[in-house]
Amino acid sequence: MANPNEISPIGKALGRLPTGLYIVTTLRDGAPLGFVGSFVMQMGIAPPVVAVAVGKDRAHLAAIRASGHFGLSILAAGSNDLMGRFFCKYEAGRGPFDELALERGAQGTPVLADALAWVDCRVSGEFASGDHVVVFGEVVDGAQKRDGEPAIHLRKNGLSY
Repeated sequence: MANPNEISPIGKALGRLPTGLYIVTTLRDGAPLGFVGSFVMQMGIAPPVVAVAVGKDRAHLAAIRASGHFGLSILAAGSNDLMGRFFCKYEAGRGPFDELALERGAQGTPVLADALAWVDCRVSGEFASGDHVVVFGEVVDGAQKRDGEPAIHLRKNGLSY
């Protein structure tokens, strides 16, 4: 029997695919909602389009669909404290956006003021694949906030988070 703690060859190989780290944001009932995303890439230039994969069962997907837009805050290398806020469990009435400086894109999408850069996207389509839905967004606004290197992530196992 295979050791359940052993990483498969496919998992090891997929874990070597570098990904960026982003805070994906939208609005739900007028309040910011966000998660740490790493399955993100630019898909087009004219017009500029990005794609983000969202777990099929996440409330974030329903909120993105309902609002019709999402933002990507591109994290800088060394942004672990900022990113960590989105992994924590919070008591009722509290959340990862508490005491964070936010800006708003052209569509009112919340983005992190302390991000390296951000883009505001209008949903232009989606494609379901496996356990995620890839949401495509036309970039309608954006800004580079400062110089620096983006946060890059490698997984030990490309078949799990």
